[in-house]
Amino acid sequence: MKNFKKTISLILAICMLASLAISASAANTVDASGGTGTSSVTLSSTADGSIGGDPAATKMSVTVPTVLPIAVGTDGTVSTATDAKIVNNSFGAVKVNSVSIEAAQNWHLTAFGDKATLAREKVDSNKFGFQLSVGDGVAAATDNKDASKQALLTDAIEGCYMSGVGDTSANSVGIAYDAIVTPVSEAVTNTAIASVLFIIAWDAVQ
Repeated sequence: MKNFKKTISLILAICMLASLAISASAANTVDASGGTGTSSVTLSSTADGSIGGDPAATKMSVTVPTVLPIAVGTDGTVSTATDAKIVNNSFGAVKVNSVSIEAAQNWHLTAFGDKATLAREKVDSNKFGFQLSVGDGVAAATDNKDASKQALLTDAIEGCYMSGVGDTSANSVGIAYDAIVTPVSEAVTNTAIASVLFIIAWDAVQ
């Protein structure tokens, strides 16, 4: 009886292991010269790329700058970083789907333009205009409609698209930006005046 139970347990264990493995052993029988056999090609996306692995979609991994620094001189001249970029580390193509900017507490968005337009503002008005373009695309700028939050891009446009990580010539896009800022009565250092939100999406077939 004990041997029988051991045999049954062994058979069940073998059956369980067999059910976990994906096998290509099933076969069509071709029984005549010139006969045909058909094989179905199946696809499973798995976390580790192994047959029988845990199901998973392609992983997105995109690097976006944590800071877009601005420096304003005593004469109102503004300097910005020239090396800001978004890098696609994913296997698949992605796009910058939209971009928006939100003013920090006690700061206010205004129309971007010539710095002289803010020279008439009172000192410490905490107003700034902002302009940004992605990947040499068309520049989008703030206006006077909303002082707290504005959309810069509502859809992906030319310059917003990046290929997968395997194509190093096209898997990143530069970010060019500029600003105008009202005068300040005291020196400031690394003060957060706004946050720019980049929405990243797969560049997928519609």
